[in-house]
Amino acid sequence: MKLYSYFRSSAAYRVRIALNLKGLPYEMTSIHLTKDGGQQRKPEFSAINPQMRVPALALSSGDILTQSLAIIEYLDDIQPEPALLPADALDRAKVRAIAQMVACDIHPLNNLVTLQYLKRVLKHEQAEIDAWYHHWVIEGFTAIEAMIAPGPYAYGAHPTLADICLVPQVFNARRLKVPLDKFPKITAVEAACLKLPAFDKARPENQPDAE
Repeated sequence: MKLYSYFRSSAAYRVRIALNLKGLPYEMTSIHLTKDGGQQRKPEFSAINPQMRVPALALSSGDILTQSLAIIEYLDDIQPEPALLPADALDRAKVRAIAQMVACDIHPLNNLVTLQYLKRVLKHEQAEIDAWYHHWVIEGFTAIEAMIAPGPYAYGAHPTLADICLVPQVFNARRLKVPLDKFPKITAVEAACLKLPAFDKARPENQPDAE
């Protein structure tokens, strides 16, 4: 498998964690999202992923998978252990809810393309953009903090899809200087996850394209 990734992309970070947890070998190709006007916009990559975003996962069959949650659930289907979703249907729904609060609510409002649009097209000042970013992270984290089950992970004793989504979002929040003192459960989950080799290996600073 070949993963098209960018070290700071939280969506690609999710897939790296999942691949590592599953113990699946993969080759990585860096798609720099800001260099050269954004390498994701080059014809070579848009032919791989018409949405021009990372991650994309190329399979040995020649098929290309996109969208981090779809990729992760595919990996869970082909490599059932360790399971990234609980066996119980109710628990699965609760884990997916936390994951989707990150991937569907927080992340799209703070993605690179959104922030660039605010700056380049709508001409907002950087301070306004930072306030936008902080607002949506804090609003989302406030809800997630209330939903975290007894740990050490986001939903119990084993890392799940919820942790895979949450840890990269916390990384981005720290990078953009979002205050996290009101979220002790979230930061405790992050600390527990980063002790695991699969999460540590996936950290942005540990990627070959890290700057």
